[in-house]
Amino acid sequence: MLTTLRIKNLALVDDLTLELSEGLNIITGETGAGKSIIMGALNLILGQRADRSLIRSGADQCVIEAVFQVGGEILPVLESILEAWGLEPCQDQTLFLKRSMRTSGANRQFVNGSPTTLEALAQLGDYLVDMHGPHDHQSLLDGGRQLQILDAFGKLEVHRQAFGEPLKALRDLQEQKASLVVDDQTYLRELELLRHQVREISQAQLSPEQAQELETQYERHLHAAKLLELSQGALHLLNEQEGSLWDLIGTIGRNLDQIRSLDAATQSMEGIHQELANQVSELEQALSHYVDRLDLDPALLQELEEQMASIQSLKRKYGPEIEDVLRFGQEASTRLGELESRADTLAHLDSDIAKMTDQCLSAGKKLSQARSKVLPKLEKNIEQELKDLGFHQSRFSVDVQSRSLLNAQGQLQVSAQGLDRVDFQFGPNPGEPLRPLRLIASSGEMARVMLALKTVLAAQDQVPLLVFDEVDANVGGATGKVVGVKMKEIARHRQVISITHLAPVAACAAHHYRVTKEVKEERSYSAIEKLTPKERVDEIARMLGGEDEAGRKHAKAMLKESA
Repeated sequence: MLTTLRIKNLALVDDLTLELSEGLNIITGETGAGKSIIMGALNLILGQRADRSLIRSGADQCVIEAVFQVGGEILPVLESILEAWGLEPCQDQTLFLKRSMRTSGANRQFVNGSPTTLEALAQLGDYLVDMHGPHDHQSLLDGGRQLQILDAFGKLEVHRQAFGEPLKALRDLQEQKASLVVDDQTYLRELELLRHQVREISQAQLSPEQAQELETQYERHLHAAKLLELSQGALHLLNEQEGSLWDLIGTIGRNLDQIRSLDAATQSMEGIHQELANQVSELEQALSHYVDRLDLDPALLQELEEQMASIQSLKRKYGPEIEDVLRFGQEASTRLGELESRADTLAHLDSDIAKMTDQCLSAGKKLSQARSKVLPKLEKNIEQELKDLGFHQSRFSVDVQSRSLLNAQGQLQVSAQGLDRVDFQFGPNPGEPLRPLRLIASSGEMARVMLALKTVLAAQDQVPLLVFDEVDANVGGATGKVVGVKMKEIARHRQVISITHLAPVAACAAHHYRVTKEVKEERSYSAIEKLTPKERVDEIARMLGGEDEAGRKHAKAMLKESA
């Protein structure tokens, strides 16, 4: 659930901290007080594109922070997303989100203290918050979304996976076949190109170790003259001039002999001196051997240059590293083999595609049958919720039809959602035919249908926070009471935040917050406060339009009835 939302320098908000609790959290306030800023901040922290004109006048940046307590089945899902984005895991089941926007254009976002992208915030947001504004019920008109609702209600995830796995395998096979089914000219052109690439890479007879050795040889021969000069100079310093290192070692040895004759305690120095002489001798031998191996052959250098040029050419074409060249060669060789045996490969693919198509159809039919079994219960439950919401004689039906499965080429044409098309149909009034939900013009009717669906699905939905932004607009007072009761029922399973203008909805709150606006020194400020029981009475009386004693009495009765 969302425990803390902090907003700084956004629109009318200077610095606001909202501490939230479990259950039904209701936010009220007069029009223009700034309730919409709360929703705007939530949208921004969940990855929505920013409008910098919303940064408070006179401020150079706005900051939004949110703290979520996450646990249960949703935690491993969120942890996998964090890991995929390279973000810090949750500590003590706490998720920290932060976003800042500057007037200069800089836009930064953080998850658990680590910088990230808007895409990461949006992906996390899909699993954290389910937002519903006055127009968000339009998502219910989408057939794919309706299928998701049906499957969520029936707990058909296992059936969907059983269909999705062979479908993915089938699509992979179809892609393999499509890569082989080309016209003869294209086929011959690709065949010749692959043969050239495989031949070019194989003739180089390269391995990463050989390439490294070749580069070492080339560098040594390229600088052979300088290396010879330096090596011979070192040998000269060792033994071929007056005052050479060997002369100095001899002088040191004679001095040590005299020291030892005067002080026997220095005898150990003789061993150190001998070790030094041995090391110098080893160095002299190594330098001599190195000089003997140095080759100033111009023809060999040219040969090495040609080999290096060949390697660089392969890297430019297939690289950038030798390992990449070899990997490309292996893939090209595999593809060449497939093309050279195209007829046999196509025959095998056709056989595999036929088998996988049968598996998809079988799994798809089982999914369709499972959906058919849960339809009556879903329809009945939603009709009951709609009756509670004021549609006393309404009807709700789910029309399920199988798709046309095979195209002209005999390929299975379905989505990952199965073989079915779904259309939610609604008849709000007796005597009228059922019509697709998308043909219902009234936003008030759509909002109540959405609320009925949310109530039915509350126990199945894993998203921990459901937000309603004035979805009860165009709803009357009598129905508003039922809307509040339904929100309260949903809040038994998950946290709910609702912005409302309806007193009956506000009366159902477990926690009631009021947004206010005041003007100080010609600047407007929005603030929010959690209401005490007495303040709730005053606020609901205001919403009812009567702040006198009669209005307060009405408000108290409404609160008592909704408790």
